[in-house]
Amino acid sequence: MNTLRKTMGFSLVEMAMVLVIIALLLGGLLPVISGQIELQRNTETRKKLAEIREALLGFAVANNRLPCPAQATLATGAADAGQEARISTNCACQTSSGSGKKIADAGGSRVACGDTSVAGVIPWATLGVSETDAWGRRFSYQVTEDFADGTAGTSEAAAAACQKSTGVSFQMCSEANLRVLIAASSATILVDFVPAIVVSHGVNGSGGYTSSGLKLANSTNADEIENADITNSLVSHDPSPTFDDLLTWVPPNLLLSRMISAGKLP
Repeated sequence: MNTLRKTMGFSLVEMAMVLVIIALLLGGLLPVISGQIELQRNTETRKKLAEIREALLGFAVANNRLPCPAQATLATGAADAGQEARISTNCACQTSSGSGKKIADAGGSRVACGDTSVAGVIPWATLGVSETDAWGRRFSYQVTEDFADGTAGTSEAAAAACQKSTGVSFQMCSEANLRVLIAASSATILVDFVPAIVVSHGVNGSGGYTSSGLKLANSTNADEIENADITNSLVSHDPSPTFDDLLTWVPPNLLLSRMISAGKLP
């Protein structure tokens, strides 16, 4: 009997030691597993961004313009959710031109935009692309309004003489007014005259919208704040502990090249 008790007690001690070892191993592996998961999500989101850019270019070729943003505050499944927001031939805004409240914002009656750029979320239903990134937040989308309206050849820098293709929203001489900076505090431009920019707000989702139409709070990072407000400048650089946004954009030369190849521009 004593021998049996000793054997059983020893077995319990061994089991406890094994459990401790397993716990230690799991504790060491968790950060590695977590890092791999985030790397996979990052890769998946970059793939989605690339697909969105191609969809934007394809939409331009098919429709002679870029799409307007979708309203960010509509919940998935609601009427018009994911559809580009337009009024007549213009993108839709929530208030009058110049107020800074674009289709991203809730409330108020819609009016036709006359601003130089329009912001909201990617019109996923219109384009047939993913609604959210790998972290479950919608892709923010900003477009130069003159590249998305239904008026041929309009642009801040385009004279009437530049209009060479009837029915195309933008022409060879049209200049978009969005830009990507290397930092919010820097005047160094990474790329200028960008027709459209798409943003994933990364792991922390700072300033992004959920599928229920709720906007997440901004972080304290100036570069992430720049990507969440509505200005003509956005920021892209390598990730850091306080910056995890991912961006893609429609390069002007690539857009024009696709339109020329399709016979839409001379």
